[in-house]
Amino acid sequence: MPSETSASYEQEILDECQGVIGYRFRKPELLRAALTHTSGANTRAASNERLEFLGDAILGLVTCEQLFVGFPDYQEGEMTKIKSAVVSRTACAFFSQQLDLGSFLFIGRGMRSSVDLPANLLADVFESLVAAIYLDGGLEAAQPFILRFLLPEIDRVVRDAANNNYKSLLQQVAQRDFGGIPKYQVLDEQGPDHARSFKIAVTINTHRYPSAWGQNKKIAESRAAQNAMAEINGEPIPFPSDS
Repeated sequence: MPSETSASYEQEILDECQGVIGYRFRKPELLRAALTHTSGANTRAASNERLEFLGDAILGLVTCEQLFVGFPDYQEGEMTKIKSAVVSRTACAFFSQQLDLGSFLFIGRGMRSSVDLPANLLADVFESLVAAIYLDGGLEAAQPFILRFLLPEIDRVVRDAANNNYKSLLQQVAQRDFGGIPKYQVLDEQGPDHARSFKIAVTINTHRYPSAWGQNKKIAESRAAQNAMAEINGEPIPFPSDS
């Protein structure tokens, strides 16, 4: 994390950052501004605060267009929920971590001892970078850069929402028809720690429904809930396992 640097070292930082993000600036001073925290700027106007403001708006625009075009059946409320999740401060900080933008930041001496930069600072620099790319190359350059991170996040949020919907539906049915609540039990685990699969079954009162495997606990619980709903409705089990 550079603070006061020579011109050659500063250029080295900017070159390395451009290689990581996959975009070459026509005006490198825009990238320099995007990477400059207020603590490392000579004046507040030289920091990335104004770029952060613009970047937030550009992220919102690209997200809204992607949701409008990609999910024609979704209503305003559904799209709003997804947008709030995928362009949240948490999401932007995660995108920043993926690029390791913290290692390119120009910050003041007082912050250099911090091992882990605050999430809000990481979110700020990602939004600032989006704005810098937009100002340098227009939406034609900014949109593909944004979508690299946005599309997987949209898929994750939509998938999680669907998983939660199955569990929520089962809970409503369990309370209404059986006077109980679903309880999820891990029956088995397989695979290495970094790619572990789980076998989970739902129990309502004393009845255990057909179990299901999933690549993680969320997926396994969602599939177990779908199995339970299928048995309750007298339909074929969508995710059969050995029990």
